[in-house]
Amino acid sequence: MELIQSFSVDHTAIVPGIFVSRVDTIGSGTATTYDIRLKKPNREPVIDVAAMHSLEHIIATYLRNDPDWKDEVIYWGPMGCLTGFYLILKGTRSPREIYDLLLSAFKSVDDAQVVPGATAVNCGHYLMHNLGMAKWYAAEFASYLEANAGKDEIFEYPRTERLVTDEGQQFFDS
Repeated sequence: MELIQSFSVDHTAIVPGIFVSRVDTIGSGTATTYDIRLKKPNREPVIDVAAMHSLEHIIATYLRNDPDWKDEVIYWGPMGCLTGFYLILKGTRSPREIYDLLLSAFKSVDDAQVVPGATAVNCGHYLMHNLGMAKWYAAEFASYLEANAGKDEIFEYPRTERLVTDEGQQFFDS
């Protein structure tokens, strides 16, 4: 069985940043999935679940209300490993082309007074939010993006190569 594309990324070398995870053809158009990585996998503590949930609500609301981007947004949601988010946009853009959008989105979290949609009617687990910690993680990531904007490593995935023996056994070579 082939590994899915996101498993071909060297998770021991990835740093926080904005990466193209995959590009798909949908009908006559394309959709690009971006990996918005806030934490170093397997090397840093993951994002607190309640804060992750709050970031999901706040940034999804921001993206879907941005006048220049709202019609391009297909999806914003958390990674199961709690180290970042996936953003799916119509079309194909480089990570550098969406840098300003994401920097603004994460900076906007500081202005949030409440978590949008955090009610029993609007949310499947409305009591599991932490606005204070969401603000902390968002500020940490925004500062990191600004400090590292000139570095290719925050825009380009580290890839793993898989060596395959004649018997079909796979080995990693990072």
